[in-house]
Amino acid sequence: MMTRRMYAGILFLLTPLLWIFTRWRGWRRPPYRDRWWERFGWGDIHHDRPIWIHAVSVGEAIAAVPLVHALQKRYPNIPILVTSTTPTGAEIVAQRLGTSVRRHYLPYDTSAAMRRFLQRQQPRACLIMETEIWPNLCYWAARFQLPVLLINARLSPRSLKGYGRFSRLFRPALASMTAVAAQSPEDAEAFRQLGAAKVLVIENIKYDLPEPLEALEKGRFWRQHLATRQVWVFASTHAGEEKMAIDVFKQLQIAWPHLLLVLIPRHPHRRDTVEVALQMAGVFYALRSQEIEVESKNVLLVDTLGEVMDFYAAADLVTIGGSFVPVGGHNPLEAAVLSCPIIFGPYMENFRRIARDMLDGNAAVQVDDANALAQQLQQWLQHPQSAQEQGNRALAFVQQQRGSLEKIMQILDDLDLS
Repeated sequence: MMTRRMYAGILFLLTPLLWIFTRWRGWRRPPYRDRWWERFGWGDIHHDRPIWIHAVSVGEAIAAVPLVHALQKRYPNIPILVTSTTPTGAEIVAQRLGTSVRRHYLPYDTSAAMRRFLQRQQPRACLIMETEIWPNLCYWAARFQLPVLLINARLSPRSLKGYGRFSRLFRPALASMTAVAAQSPEDAEAFRQLGAAKVLVIENIKYDLPEPLEALEKGRFWRQHLATRQVWVFASTHAGEEKMAIDVFKQLQIAWPHLLLVLIPRHPHRRDTVEVALQMAGVFYALRSQEIEVESKNVLLVDTLGEVMDFYAAADLVTIGGSFVPVGGHNPLEAAVLSCPIIFGPYMENFRRIARDMLDGNAAVQVDDANALAQQLQQWLQHPQSAQEQGNRALAFVQQQRGSLEKIMQILDDLDLS
């Protein structure tokens, strides 16, 4: 079984390869060139002792936004540092939080990089979103007497099994954390099994979405732009889902020739692949990045970041991607807070509690395959009042679940961060 000392030694030996890998990835994908040195712990030196939030990628970054706002309101004199792992996560932070926070890439979990990062940034507390457990981060945080909280923590059965294989590595990391604030009793029990010492159930902070005023305004613009066209948004799609969406859309076009499909891949760099699928299907489409008029088009391919909620606000129907292929689904709450009628597929493991509760509350519809998806969309297109009522139930569901952010603030108050 691997211990932290063995883990640290292996990463030390692999450091030259990590440097080569970083430069190679930056060559292959230019966004990874940006601030690449931060991945080794280098960066500006600060002495203002920020509250540090780590949000690995897009989903976590979006969930962190209301947390940042709550922290800024609670501790107006303490700066906020937000780290991410992916360029898309960093871009979401930049778009939604701007200069109100300091941004940095999370270093690789080598002992030297993590120690260097902590020495240069000097955070007073670390809040990690969801399921990021890094042994060297936890080790050096304990050495620096830095409180670490795992916020909005979730752990799927598959992840529990994977972490369990390396229990001698991850058990000390979890045991050193100040607290684990879990999304559900099931998640809490999973973290206890892995070795977390203090585990609390706070539910899901993703319910504490702020009023989406900006998205509503942009959604109104799109509705005016699209006139009376009905709009189906299929968001956060992965490989295999775009072709399914196109096939379903062509079925729907027979009865609703003016229907517009807004197709939003989870990763914008997949645009070329999705374009090939659209071209092979003979579908007329526009690219959002080129701001082409869509009146004469059948599909709007959104190859930009940060606009999902804007299109939700303009949507008549919404389908959640990552749920028709074994990816685990994506967050349906952003669509729910905008009163959208929501459909997702059979693979919602990443949001299993939210999905289950929404289904129990009749706030979403789950279907198994493309045929069932087409049938449900047809039903709502035929009966728009039914779709509107479904969207209203989704919004009511979110409003009833709020309150987790205040529980996190209470935990932080006990740490006396000021």
